[in-house]
Amino acid sequence: VQLQASGGGLVQLGGSLRLSCAVSGSITGIKAMRWYRQAPGKEREWVAGIIPNGSVSYADSVKGRFSISRDRAKKTVFLQMNSLEPGDTAVYFCNVDTPYRTYWGQGTLVTVSS
Repeated sequence: VQLQASGGGLVQLGGSLRLSCAVSGSITGIKAMRWYRQAPGKEREWVAGIIPNGSVSYADSVKGRFSISRDRAKKTVFLQMNSLEPGDTAVYFCNVDTPYRTYWGQGTLVTVSS
């Protein structure tokens, strides 16, 4: 199983980006799909999550600006990021949690310039 994250890049203050994370390989029993981020010199932090029934949750720092969604057929999770701020600059990682193990993608860099 591999998770391939994409969509990062350089964006100006107030701009938008859409991250994607595609899951390849055989995977069963997905409990949750999540996005995390790690800013330079900081610990990795949880950003958003979605569970099989479609319920979503967000960190307070991104609530109202970010939106997580998924395409179940394509086993892909998305993170729509609007009103980006310099504090959102980080490497963004996708994460898939199953009863057997947790999988991580390789990360995609988001840089927000002021």
